[in-house]
Amino acid sequence: MSGDPEIGGREPVAVEVEEGKIYWWCACGRSKTQPFCDGSHKGTEFVPQGWEASKTGKVFLCACKRTGKSPLCDGSHNKL
Repeated sequence: MSGDPEIGGREPVAVEVEEGKIYWWCACGRSKTQPFCDGSHKGTEFVPQGWEASKTGKVFLCACKRTGKSPLCDGSHNKL
Protein backbone atom coordinates (compact mmCIF):
# COMPACT_ATOMS: atom_id res chain seq x y z
CA MET A 1 0.00 0.00 0.00
CA SER A 2 1.41 3.37 -0.98
CA GLY A 3 0.14 6.89 -1.10
CA ASP A 4 -0.60 10.02 0.80
CA PRO A 5 -1.59 10.00 4.46
CA GLU A 6 -5.15 10.82 5.43
CA ILE A 7 -5.90 14.44 6.28
CA GLY A 8 -6.12 14.60 10.07
CA GLY A 9 -7.35 18.19 10.09
CA ARG A 10 -7.45 21.29 7.94
CA GLU A 11 -5.64 23.66 10.30
CA PRO A 12 -2.61 23.35 12.57
CA VAL A 13 -2.92 22.35 16.21
CA ALA A 14 -1.41 24.73 18.78
CA VAL A 15 0.50 22.76 21.42
CA GLU A 16 2.45 23.84 24.48
CA VAL A 17 5.72 21.88 24.49
CA GLU A 18 8.59 21.47 26.94
CA GLU A 19 12.24 21.85 25.95
CA GLY A 20 13.95 18.46 25.59
CA LYS A 21 10.73 16.42 25.63
CA ILE A 22 10.04 13.99 22.77
CA TYR A 23 6.61 14.18 21.10
CA TRP A 24 5.27 11.52 18.74
CA TRP A 25 3.59 13.19 15.76
CA CYS A 26 0.98 11.24 13.81
CA ALA A 27 2.18 10.80 10.22
CA CYS A 28 -0.74 8.70 8.93
CA GLY A 29 -3.58 11.14 9.64
CA ARG A 30 -5.74 8.43 11.25
CA SER A 31 -5.09 9.26 14.91
CA LYS A 32 -8.08 10.38 16.98
CA THR A 33 -5.66 12.36 19.19
CA GLN A 34 -4.30 14.72 16.48
CA PRO A 35 -1.62 15.81 16.08
CA PHE A 36 -0.20 12.97 18.19
CA CYS A 37 0.02 9.25 17.45
CA ASP A 38 -2.54 6.90 19.02
CA GLY A 39 -1.37 3.74 17.20
CA SER A 40 -3.90 4.02 14.35
CA HIS A 41 -1.07 3.65 11.80
CA LYS A 42 -0.81 -0.07 12.50
CA GLY A 43 -1.27 -1.97 9.24
CA THR A 44 -0.20 1.02 7.11
CA GLU A 45 3.16 2.07 5.68
CA PHE A 46 3.24 5.08 8.01
CA VAL A 47 5.10 5.39 11.32
CA PRO A 48 4.92 8.18 13.89
CA GLN A 49 7.68 10.78 13.85
CA GLY A 50 9.54 11.53 17.04
CA TRP A 51 10.25 15.23 17.53
CA GLU A 52 12.23 16.87 20.35
CA ALA A 53 11.17 20.36 21.38
CA SER A 54 14.14 22.73 21.19
CA LYS A 55 12.52 25.18 23.62
CA THR A 56 9.50 25.46 25.90
CA GLY A 57 6.53 27.29 24.42
CA LYS A 58 3.73 27.10 21.88
CA VAL A 59 4.24 25.44 18.50
CA PHE A 60 1.83 24.77 15.66
CA LEU A 61 1.90 21.13 14.60
CA CYS A 62 0.61 20.00 11.22
CA ALA A 63 -2.68 18.10 11.14
CA CYS A 64 -3.17 17.94 7.35
CA LYS A 65 -0.01 15.79 6.96
CA ARG A 66 1.11 17.74 3.87
CA THR A 67 3.75 19.96 5.51
CA GLY A 68 7.28 20.09 4.20
CA LYS A 69 8.56 20.89 7.72
CA SER A 70 7.07 17.97 9.65
CA PRO A 71 5.88 17.99 12.30
CA LEU A 72 5.58 21.78 12.17
CA CYS A 73 2.93 23.49 10.07
CA ASP A 74 4.19 25.24 6.93
CA GLY A 75 0.79 26.44 5.66
CA SER A 76 0.23 23.51 3.29
CA HIS A 77 -3.34 23.15 4.64
CA ASN A 78 -4.19 26.38 2.79
CA LYS A 79 -3.79 24.52 -0.53
CA LEU A 80 -6.22 21.69 0.28
